[in-house]
Amino acid sequence: MALARRRPASVLLLAAILSAATFLAVPAAATGKTGQVAVFWGRNKDEGSLREACDTGTYTIAIISFLDVFGRGNYHLDLSGHDVSAVGADIKHCQSKSILVFLSIGGFGSQYSLPSPQSAVDVANYLWNAYMLGTAKGVYRPFGDAFVDGIDFFIQNGASDNYDELAKRLWDFNKAYRARTPVQLTATPRCGYPDRSVQRALATGLITRIFVRFYDDAQCAVHWQQEWDKWTAAYPSAQIFLGLPASEKRLGYVSPKNLQDRVIPVVQKAASYGGVMIWERYDDKRTGYSSFAIKWA
Repeated sequence: MALARRRPASVLLLAAILSAATFLAVPAAATGKTGQVAVFWGRNKDEGSLREACDTGTYTIAIISFLDVFGRGNYHLDLSGHDVSAVGADIKHCQSKSILVFLSIGGFGSQYSLPSPQSAVDVANYLWNAYMLGTAKGVYRPFGDAFVDGIDFFIQNGASDNYDELAKRLWDFNKAYRARTPVQLTATPRCGYPDRSVQRALATGLITRIFVRFYDDAQCAVHWQQEWDKWTAAYPSAQIFLGLPASEKRLGYVSPKNLQDRVIPVVQKAASYGGVMIWERYDDKRTGYSSFAIKWA
């Protein structure tokens, strides 16, 4: 699918920057291609099912978003009107195609927090038993017997307290499984380094993939390469993903040509480069952005 022709100038700052003097010299050919493309799913009912997303062949990781209420004994899953009862079968379908499926916690609301270490313990137990391999009685499982491969920390609002404790508690569930990690941890920080909302969680060293959001931030649009260098230097043991919007209407949009010619050759020089993260499935379905990303990621 071709990208929409009309692209408002006010939201194409990063694309313009990429054509400026800083990038007059095109970097040498990249050597760090991973073929990894992650996508956020669950933000618009019209995006289609999770199964449909996985059947496109352009994603290797699907991130269900969001569990947007937690921390004080209440939990709420917001999938924008999708039929939750159908998601479990879709998760299994995606996993059968070797696509990892994560559940993202947090989001853009304000009804989540971890006010105490005990709340982190409680949330970890809930996530394990409601969405992963836990079998505690009396815990409702929205996706039935399907389980996600891990948890993504998308902490946009509130205090950063105790997310490090949550990461540790979740990781502890792996101790019962030899040579397996049924709990994988990722984070989706804002691009300005450091993102203090997840800084303590990242400091645990347990988060193995970091989907950095290089969009919706004017400062980052101008200094994106400097910020990329900071993230990759700070977490050399993690896989750092370049998070980009699929919509030309969002600040930080990069045209497919600039992605191929000017951005990918830069980011793939980092030893910790992991791939590309696409925000989000609804826009990607309209523009087909991931069909370009998967060729070069």
